[in-house]
Amino acid sequence: MALLETRGLCKSYGKLEAVKDLDFQVEEGELRGLIGPNGAGKSTVFNLITGFDSVTAGKVLFRGEDITGMPAHKIAKKGIARAFQQCFLFMFSTVLENVLVGCHMSSRAGALREFLHTPAARRQERAAREKALRIIDFMGMSDLVNELAGSLSHGHQRALGVAMALACEPTLLLLDEPVTGMNPTESAEMVQRIRRIRESGITVVLVEHSMEVVMNVCDRITVLSYGRKLAEGRPEEIRNDPVVIEAYLGKEEA
Repeated sequence: MALLETRGLCKSYGKLEAVKDLDFQVEEGELRGLIGPNGAGKSTVFNLITGFDSVTAGKVLFRGEDITGMPAHKIAKKGIARAFQQCFLFMFSTVLENVLVGCHMSSRAGALREFLHTPAARRQERAAREKALRIIDFMGMSDLVNELAGSLSHGHQRALGVAMALACEPTLLLLDEPVTGMNPTESAEMVQRIRRIRESGITVVLVEHSMEVVMNVCDRITVLSYGRKLAEGRPEEIRNDPVVIEAYLGKEEA
């Protein structure tokens, strides 16, 4: 059984078919690339999987369970987290405080118990802080723990967004263009973080325009064009596929 599967997934906006009859499977432990030209439907697929947009037709299955149409917060509770292309950070809060927000989103403590500051709530707060510090260390940002998010470099802000997603304890992590706007050094650091995430046991699906990143880190790649699956295979197969070269890679090089 695939960890994630879409069956005949469709999304239409009036007469525009953003995603059309997409059959897509991701195996547990995989690092999958999802690529295609601008407007190919990549981010729309992420929106449909995570419940941020409604499905026109078809199904989304997670661990064999039909999650089509579930609210986004319930899908997140199932174990799917997403790091967005645009970072949603609390710019006037520290790195630690930002990651704690993610920890509290997965917390089981009741709001009343937290408000009353019961012993159980205090224990959970200590546990959340320890968890947040572990994630920050895992992302290589321990020296920035007390820095304001707004003062971080672009690369560290993107890494902080991923850290917040990891705080939700996902089984599946969706990364939307994680190296966009980064310089070569920042990009290389993010690639290493992504590899560590997969090595930790988290399945990753990656949308990215950087072919160097996609070809170097992904086990398999799915190519979209005009909302449809154009090709699928290992990086070397995709790199040498004439249909992909014509539809996407050739344009990238032009």
